[in-house]
Amino acid sequence: MRHWTKLIAGTALVVSFALLVMPVPDGFSSEIMRAAALLIFAVGFWATGALPVHLTAIAFFLLAVLIGAAPPLTIFAGFASTAFWLVFGGLIVGIAVERTGLGVRLADALLRLIGGSYLRIVAGVALVGLVLAFLMPSTMGRVVILVPIMAALADRLGYEPGSRGRHGIVMATALGTFMPAATILPANVANMVLTGAAETIYGVRIHYLEYLWLHFPVLGLLKWVVLVFLIAAIYGSGPQSVERAPRSSGEVPPLSRDERILAVILAAALLLWALDYWHGISPAWVALGAGLLCLLPGIALVPLEDFERRMNLASLVYVAGILGLSAVVDRSGLGKVLADGLVGLTGLAPGEDARNFATLAGLSTFLGLITTIGGVPGILTPLAAGVAEASGLRLDSVLMTQVLGFSTVILPYQLPPLVVAMQLGGVPMAMGARLTLALAAVTLIVLLPLDYGWWRLLGYVGPG
Repeated sequence: MRHWTKLIAGTALVVSFALLVMPVPDGFSSEIMRAAALLIFAVGFWATGALPVHLTAIAFFLLAVLIGAAPPLTIFAGFASTAFWLVFGGLIVGIAVERTGLGVRLADALLRLIGGSYLRIVAGVALVGLVLAFLMPSTMGRVVILVPIMAALADRLGYEPGSRGRHGIVMATALGTFMPAATILPANVANMVLTGAAETIYGVRIHYLEYLWLHFPVLGLLKWVVLVFLIAAIYGSGPQSVERAPRSSGEVPPLSRDERILAVILAAALLLWALDYWHGISPAWVALGAGLLCLLPGIALVPLEDFERRMNLASLVYVAGILGLSAVVDRSGLGKVLADGLVGLTGLAPGEDARNFATLAGLSTFLGLITTIGGVPGILTPLAAGVAEASGLRLDSVLMTQVLGFSTVILPYQLPPLVVAMQLGGVPMAMGARLTLALAAVTLIVLLPLDYGWWRLLGYVGPG
């Protein structure tokens, strides 16, 4: 594995350097070439884990500035994004959840409901994420709230840091709340970018129940079931220290002062997240406000020494790096060039609905590797009218095929909330990729053909 890691990372370096020094081909710009070099470098090192992910992000920032890939405001745009501050606030809340003992208390309560086999535990953890996806609009917010609680659950079960069973619980937390969210309209950023761009550009309004009915049965619910069984198969193992598992009897101690305050803060944050369409406050500022309350001297759920010692700056730098790379790719025009070129190579043709469906699913999935999941709808939506004309598919059907791609995660770096969950839970990149690659394979080979049949039944595509 280390040999292949070095080979892939070395190849990424060579190709990146070649793109920087070679003459600019006709039809391209120097900005596109520089963005392509940075993309190959960053993806190659993030995908292989040849360097710690935050070091790759720092190297991206430095190289992007030195080669003039974009203005600094674009390169460092990740630090100004709401996603960055959502993670920042969530990390503080996560420290408070662990420090006060509320996470252990909630984990024990959850154990009383889902205790048993590893499969049952994973299913229970993923079910919490599924239910919360209907209530809370931000995947990142759900992840930063749930991971500390589920880490406490892993502790109570005896799964120590670094164990396979613990990795599986963390992955079930993150993907268990992302996979269904991709099929629930307000529960994910990419969904909202798609619906907003579709209405702005084409006047096509995508309704909540329409979106749910088309995507949730296969890509949401059935994929969630597949995820649970894959996690149990890949990560299933016995606890390493069974003496740390919770006792089944005994009185539950009352809530401490800190636990009561934190419970109120969490309840208020969840309520504000659930009602964000009414009050208009970004989930990021809700998370930041919750984190600030935890830090205030009069409350002191997270004292200064804990903040300085336990704040996970590596996760913040990594998230900012991913978002900065996406901004550079978007500004350079690289994403649109790749999309236009791929559409031209796909051979879309009227009457070939099955092939068109598979081609568009593959196109959006591939672009997710280039731009990360959140960038797919921003690139493909403006191309939808031309694709509809070339393929003979309805415009709304073409728009909806994007979900096939941005709900399919091939490598963890594509999904910032997953990255944050893995950082918080101590899951190595290679261990996470083992699951995402397996789930992507099942999706492409089994679930997408089933989804095509579902689309045919609903009238979104015709016979191929």
